[in-house]
Amino acid sequence: MNIIIPMAGMGKRMRPHTLTTPKPLIAVGGKPIVQRLVEDIAEMCADDIHEIAFVVGHFGEEVEKNLLAIAQSVGAKGKIFYQDEALGTAHAILCARECLTENVIVAFADTLFYADFKIDKSKDGIIWVHRIPDPSAFGVVVLDENHVVKEFVEKSPTFISDLAIIGIYYFRDGVNLEKELQYLIDNNIRIKGEYQITDALENMKSKGMKLVTAEVKEWLDCGNKDATVYTNQRVLELTKHKQLVAASAVMENAVIIPPCFVGEKVVIKNSVVGPYVSIGAGSRIENSRVENSIIQNQTQIRYRVINNSMIGSNASIESKPSDLSLGDYSTES
Repeated sequence: MNIIIPMAGMGKRMRPHTLTTPKPLIAVGGKPIVQRLVEDIAEMCADDIHEIAFVVGHFGEEVEKNLLAIAQSVGAKGKIFYQDEALGTAHAILCARECLTENVIVAFADTLFYADFKIDKSKDGIIWVHRIPDPSAFGVVVLDENHVVKEFVEKSPTFISDLAIIGIYYFRDGVNLEKELQYLIDNNIRIKGEYQITDALENMKSKGMKLVTAEVKEWLDCGNKDATVYTNQRVLELTKHKQLVAASAVMENAVIIPPCFVGEKVVIKNSVVGPYVSIGAGSRIENSRVENSIIQNQTQIRYRVINNSMIGSNASIESKPSDLSLGDYSTES
């Protein structure tokens, strides 16, 4: 089994965080999004994962090194490929064409999921879906009476189906997938200037391939700040039985309201943290109250109340303490 993870997008909806860190490497619950995605897929694979192809922009040597380590952590060989121009999902997958040699999973790296099924490798193709009450902003699938996909519908304003496509796919024959994707390129089949995987899926279906769905229990988006903060909350809730506070963390007159992730060598002093807070390695929080937020590495926070927030690495946030005597109905800011 090979995995291809297209992740070359600029992550504009996540700025300013993605100005220095690619979106899939932003940590939620103490781990990069892409690492959680790889681990979740590995749990569903009965066979070994041979290669993981990361399709990236030019993110730099350190990022690539981290991605290769993520692949190694699940026993796979990592490979780096580049998508220099944003030409769509089909084009991104083709950038890693040398990994389209066997069973293959394609997983776009801005989403997390929770599921309890194993991949049935005998199927021609599997499309991960999630039932949502308002699917108008998503591509959906329509199934026939045998639960085989009979139609793909993009962002319909009228209700067609509540099975939203989450961006993870399995293909039994990677070589055939390569041919179908290349057909789009050779015949310049585009939607709004981009080559899309759904057009290849339509071609496969018209040729008799049986594409089925696998329904996930929960779909967690990491497309913008609020969605990522919520994803962090759910990740912490679902892993709260694990040890989430590093032994090297220093607590001085600190209260931790679980679930929280506290990284290596974090210092929390005269503060209340939690619930639903993730704090990256080396950060320091003093005289503050932090709730439902993500704080990355080596950041300092003093004299602040923070909620529903994302704060990047190597940041410094401080409000000077005041000696106050305020009467009724007063406001101070």
